[in-house]
Amino acid sequence: MPSLTKPLLQASQLAVTFRDGRLELPVLDELSFSVQRGEFLCILGPSGSGKSTLLRVLGGLLPASRGGVHLGGQAVQGPPPGVGLVFQHANLMPWRTVQQNISLPLELAGEDLTAASQMLELVGLQGFEDSLPSQLSGGMAQRVAIARALVQDPQVLLMDEPFGSLDAITRERMEDELLRIWSTQRTTVILVTHDISEAVYLADRVLVLSPRPASIRLDLRVSLPRPRRQAQRYTPQFGALAAQLRAAIESPA
Repeated sequence: MPSLTKPLLQASQLAVTFRDGRLELPVLDELSFSVQRGEFLCILGPSGSGKSTLLRVLGGLLPASRGGVHLGGQAVQGPPPGVGLVFQHANLMPWRTVQQNISLPLELAGEDLTAASQMLELVGLQGFEDSLPSQLSGGMAQRVAIARALVQDPQVLLMDEPFGSLDAITRERMEDELLRIWSTQRTTVILVTHDISEAVYLADRVLVLSPRPASIRLDLRVSLPRPRRQAQRYTPQFGALAAQLRAAIESPA
């Protein structure tokens, strides 16, 4: 049954073509989809299909060639204030402590810094307030990056393969950590991944992109109950959902 609530984010006939002189490289081809408030959406697709490009257009970091994006009913033209971004690498300022990295967006906006301490507790980094990035593990650094993105209470959190550089065990732990934070904050999340299992485990819904120029091959509702547990990965229901996504990715047309 379609939702009767107005979507928080709406992408309409979104197309991106990169141009270099006479050369044209079409990347996104007329993508249209919506995201509800509080929804966890994963974007999945083969390497080079334009997943990261799509995320940057949604975040206002890259203009669309055609079509557009609306956030809360307003056209996205440049980075809007209600969007948080997390990339594959934490990109922390090495000379600033954990607390100072988290509080940076608040400082730049001239806002009260109290929320930084609250966010530090939310991501479980109590006791590391004064640590420098060089003293953190990869998973801990990503927690700082997530806290920094969430500290201003964004409407949407955009994540570009945030756990791609982590080992398998740490990655699973960070997936659970992200779900814990999401269940507390209920921030709308759009996460790009190339990992089918990760998409099924995290998402309410998964969009599968075709090879470039990308169109939407599948819009799959993930019916697994929440809260999610790692043991669900070994259930027939999980396997069936993963098989649907794999078939869509590997389909020749």
